Amino acid sequence: MGLYKSLFRQTAIYGFATVLPRMLTFFLTPFYTQILPEAEYGEVSIIFAYMIFFNVVLAYGMETSFFRFYSREENKEVVTETSTVSIFWSALLFLGGALLFRNAVAGFIGIDVQYITFAIWILVLDALVIIPFAKLRVNRKPGHYAVIKTGNVLVNIGLNIFLLVFLPRLASADSTGIFSFFYIENFEIGYIFLSLLVSSFLTFVVLSGNYIRFNWNFDFALWKKMMRYGLPILISGIAFAINEQFDKILLEWLLPADIAKSEVGVYSACYKLGLFMILFRTAYTLGIEPFFFSYSHNKNATQTYATVTKYFIVFGSLIQLAVIVFADLLKVLLLRDPAYWEAMKIVPLIVLANFFLGIYTNLSVWYKLIDKTHIGAYISIMGAVITLALNFILIPHYSYYGSAIATIAAYGSMMLVSWYLGNKHYPIPYEIGKISAYLGLSIVFSIISFYFFRGNYFVGIPLLLSFVAFIYSNERQVIDKILTRKTNT
Repeated sequence: MGLYKSLFRQTAIYGFATVLPRMLTFFLTPFYTQILPEAEYGEVSIIFAYMIFFNVVLAYGMETSFFRFYSREENKEVVTETSTVSIFWSALLFLGGALLFRNAVAGFIGIDVQYITFAIWILVLDALVIIPFAKLRVNRKPGHYAVIKTGNVLVNIGLNIFLLVFLPRLASADSTGIFSFFYIENFEIGYIFLSLLVSSFLTFVVLSGNYIRFNWNFDFALWKKMMRYGLPILISGIAFAINEQFDKILLEWLLPADIAKSEVGVYSACYKLGLFMILFRTAYTLGIEPFFFSYSHNKNATQTYATVTKYFIVFGSLIQLAVIVFADLLKVLLLRDPAYWEAMKIVPLIVLANFFLGIYTNLSVWYKLIDKTHIGAYISIMGAVITLALNFILIPHYSYYGSAIATIAAYGSMMLVSWYLGNKHYPIPYEIGKISAYLGLSIVFSIISFYFFRGNYFVGIPLLLSFVAFIYSNERQVIDKILTRKTNT
């Protein structure tokens, strides 16, 4: 139990580092939707969608390569130095090229060039802290990680509130004062990205010691091995970005121009109600990825992976059902402008899709451990093809609901294919019967609650409690052991 306790502790702290900042950021959603018209919120969402793609490109699988080679190379300092130097120079090359062609890019995608400029600098600063953050994770310093991540978001939120609320008031109160000098009218989107830029810069400053106290050594032979390992992960990352974000871009391309950005706006807002599953998946991934690599040499590794996956699905099934049961309560609390509620029907699909993605993350451990990351790239490409094909087919007829269908189809397919191939190449004794029971019952209860008794908590809450009882009846020994340990301590 000590192993799982340690893993749970790390995941909980990474969860705090991920959940708290994202929860705080999420509270900017009703803030933005009250200040920005739906079309402008849609434009912000589209810019973020493009940024996700370039975040993946600028990382080019180096973070995962760092974890892999750090765990198996004797000279860990060389791994750190080589990966840091690689990211540093590639980020600078991107900065120069992107600034040179920013006007052309802005014209091509129809976004104001000043927003493109902000995005370029944010992307570069975020790239430069990839390896410093990875070092904190691999050296098991989740507390440091949590403080820095939370600080980043607090600065971002503080600047958003000041620039979008107080600065206009201060400028209006004194038209000749200093605040009036700094205030730019109708620049709300610019202020959103300026806030991000400042918070990213301060994060880089905090972690800049990784560049100052640093020997700029570069092992070219090691770098080639890391790139060979990481490039398939880059392809997987691009495919993932397509699955995760390209629907917003396609909505703008495929819908009539007069409604496109508004549709993106309401879709993006309701998509965020799946945040709780996304946070659970993200926090878990941050804690589990270094663990998978460090524990791979133990003789009972496969049994441990199977147990970890089962409990991920137990917790995930419970979170999925809880979010769907209380979806209409969450929309009132978090999306206070009723104009955005029209896309609520996508919420169950998005929550389940992100749960499938989390399960896929667990199942995909096998190809990383046997150094066949190219298989992961093939699976991700398959998911991207499904996403693109279904979006092109469904968006003209069903708008953002078609995008939600495409998302769940892509992640569900990736999950099943990864399980099938993993069972051949790196068998892990998953408890398929129990896993299927938890997942299946959670989905059935979710369908009953949302599509037949939506908003009826006299039905939804008993379904949720029944599911909790089902978990306890199947996992009683483990739960009692945990509770007994806590009582004794």
